[in-house]
Amino acid sequence: MKALRYIITRPCLQEGSLRLLKYLEGTFPSAGPVVLVDDHGQEHHAQVDLQRRAVTGLGSLYHAQNLGVNDVLMITPLTPGRFQVDSIVKPHAPPPAPRREQPKAPETRRVVVATTPHVREVRLQEVRAPLALSAEPTSTRAAPSEPTAPTERPTPEPAPRVTTPAQAAVPLAARPAPTKPTVRPLDVRFDAPRQPQPSPPPAPIRSRDDAAHLAELARLTGYRLEDLGSGVLRLNAELGAHSYAVLIATSEAAVRADAWKERADYCVLLTGEADRAVNTPRLTREALEALTEHAQLAPLTPVDLRGYWKAGSVDLEAAASVAELVGAHLAQRGAFSAVLLTLAQQPAHSLVSVQRLAERLGSGVNYAELGSILDTLTRAPFLALTPLPGGQYLLRSGVTDLLSELAEYAEGLRRRTRVPLREAVPA
Repeated sequence: MKALRYIITRPCLQEGSLRLLKYLEGTFPSAGPVVLVDDHGQEHHAQVDLQRRAVTGLGSLYHAQNLGVNDVLMITPLTPGRFQVDSIVKPHAPPPAPRREQPKAPETRRVVVATTPHVREVRLQEVRAPLALSAEPTSTRAAPSEPTAPTERPTPEPAPRVTTPAQAAVPLAARPAPTKPTVRPLDVRFDAPRQPQPSPPPAPIRSRDDAAHLAELARLTGYRLEDLGSGVLRLNAELGAHSYAVLIATSEAAVRADAWKERADYCVLLTGEADRAVNTPRLTREALEALTEHAQLAPLTPVDLRGYWKAGSVDLEAAASVAELVGAHLAQRGAFSAVLLTLAQQPAHSLVSVQRLAERLGSGVNYAELGSILDTLTRAPFLALTPLPGGQYLLRSGVTDLLSELAEYAEGLRRRTRVPLREAVPA
C-alpha cells in the first residue's frame, strides 16, 4: 500500500501526537489502540482519538528517532491497527561564519582648549572608539591606572577682532569679559531599545472583490461559478455522481435574499477571520485568499475541498490543513526531482544499485519513496529503467536525453490538443 507523508509540527512534538488531517482519515478509520513500527523494528503503542482528531502517545517514537519540527513521517499500513513508520530527518543548515570586525581608524577633531580676546588656541585631539560597551554601572567600574594622553598639536589661530562704533564708545573696563567655551565630555546615553510598532492588520478584501477572488479559486480548482444576484454566488462541482454545490453569501443582507434559497448542498457566509457568523457556517476572506495561493502551488480539486465545506467552517485553521496537503504534494515532487538528479550522474546503459542510490540520496528520500519512484520510471512515458534481479536496474538512457525526449513528447501533445467547450456532465 502507498505510504503517506506527514510533516511534524511543533505542537505534535510538544503533545506527542499526530493530527488526523483529511488525507489521513482513511488510514486511521476507527478509534482504539494501534502499533507503529519504526525503521529499526521497535514497536510504539499509540491511541487513535477520533473526537480530538489525533493519534496520541507518539512521544516515545519522536524521542527514539530524534525528530524535530518539519521532519517527515512516512506511514504505511501493514495490517489493521499496525503501521510501518519511516522517518526523514531534514538536514540543518550550517551556522554562518562569524564576521570579523575591522578596527576603525582613529578619528581626530578640533578642540578649543583656550581663548583670549586676541588669540584662540585650537588643538587636534585623537578620539578612539570604545571596543565594547559594558552594561555595568559607571559607579562600579574601576578607573584606569593612567589616563592615555591624547595626541595634541598646538595650533595658534588668531581670532579676527571686529570693533563697531558703539563698542568703541564703551570703556574697555565696562565691556563684558569674554566667556571661555567649555569642552563637554562625550555624553553616551544607554537608551532602551525601541519597541517595534505593531503593524496594522491587513485590510479585509472588499466586497466588490469577493466575486473576483471566488472566480479565481473556481478557475484553479475546477468549480463552475454562478452569480445568483443579491450578493449570492454558487460554486458547482460538476463531477457526475460526486457533484455538489456551495452557496456563498457575500454579506449578511445576502442571507435574507431569495437567491439564498436556491439549491445547494452547503451554505456559507463570507466573513472576516475575526467575525463570527451566528447559526451560519462561514468562509473567511483570509482563508479564501490562502486557498487561492495554495491552489497556485499544487493542483487542488473539489474532491479535496469537499470535506472542508462539510465541516461547516472554512477558516485559516482549515487553510493550514490544506497547506499541509499541498506541502506533501510538493515534497513528493521534490523527492522525484532528487532521484532524477542523482541518476543524471550516471552514464546511459549503466547499472543502478538501489542500495548505492539510497546512500547517495541520504535521508532526503527513504526506501519506500525510492521504490515507488523507481517503479514509476520503469513505465511509460518515462521508460528510463529496466528492472533486473537482485534489486538492480539498467539505466536505458541518460537523464538529459530522457528529459529532452519527454519535452518533445509533451510539446507534440500540446500542439495536437484542442481545448473543447465545457459540456455539462449528466448527474
